[in-house]
Amino acid sequence: MADAKLKDLKILHREKLSVRDFFCHYGKDLQMVLCSPEEDLASYIAESGIHRPGLAMAGYTAVYSSQQIQVVGHTEWNYLESIGPEARQKVFERLSVFHAPMWVVTHDQTPHKELREMCLKLHIPLFFTTLHTYEFNKLSQRILEEYFAPHAIIHGSLVDVYGIGMLYVGDSNVGKSECVLDLVESGHRMVADDVVHISHVGNCIVGRPDPLIRHHMEIRGVGILDIRSMFGIHAIRKVKKIEVIVELQPWRQDVSYDRTGLNELQESIMGVSIPKVIIPVAPGKNLTVISEVIAMNALMKMNGQNVAQDFNETLMQKIKAKAKGEYSDDLLQVDPQHWSPYE
Repeated sequence: MADAKLKDLKILHREKLSVRDFFCHYGKDLQMVLCSPEEDLASYIAESGIHRPGLAMAGYTAVYSSQQIQVVGHTEWNYLESIGPEARQKVFERLSVFHAPMWVVTHDQTPHKELREMCLKLHIPLFFTTLHTYEFNKLSQRILEEYFAPHAIIHGSLVDVYGIGMLYVGDSNVGKSECVLDLVESGHRMVADDVVHISHVGNCIVGRPDPLIRHHMEIRGVGILDIRSMFGIHAIRKVKKIEVIVELQPWRQDVSYDRTGLNELQESIMGVSIPKVIIPVAPGKNLTVISEVIAMNALMKMNGQNVAQDFNETLMQKIKAKAKGEYSDDLLQVDPQHWSPYE
């Protein structure tokens, strides 16, 4: 069953990121300029945090996060400027016992000579950037969090339906790809088909396509389809938060399916609880319309309106009123001056 497969996911972790890869892929966006020899880019980032070493420069190194990217912001740079060359030399002699993966000076400020010498001696990459400290830290932190986030691979399909990320799971040949194809044809956006790479970023699960498959889809009897080329750029997304899990099951007469929506199912993926809907698949069933209704219902719940609970409360009030003898026919509540059976 699909739920068993979701519970038995093999969780993967990336242990390190090459500074060379970090610089080559994101250096332009982060406006980074290399101040070290290119061969020094062989070091590795092993933690996702960004550290500003102000306290370490002042002498307190007991809790110095030296394994993180070291960022010299406007405050740290001005402190180094104020203490003079001799004190700066002592600062970096003290910090030279710690081997950080890289140093970055923000605000387009020139790295001090003493910092350059330490980095050159220890073969630590040194950069400066025109970005402000907050901007650089925010962008770098997001990159590193996503890279080092726990991740896994799911056999399923992910679609953006009215802004709701819907992950379709189920056994092979149950109709996941056909349902996704129909949704795309109806104007919704495909993220991934057949193979979905998921990551636990922050407090949510994010899905993206397989790097090789990307936005291709296999339809049995037809072959491989390129959704982007066929339907246009507006028919795809590169990444989407998973907000609803839809499990497609072949319809069975001996199985009882939820008919009220009061028994809300939840599925835990990497510790994150996600609403789940089980849809029995039978010939003639319009899964596209049902999917759109699921997405709209999820949107209503996000805005504080739970139709199933509201209907149940109204029904219980009617039952209690009838038990007390206070029930009256709804037809008697109609104003005859504003109603006609022929309208």
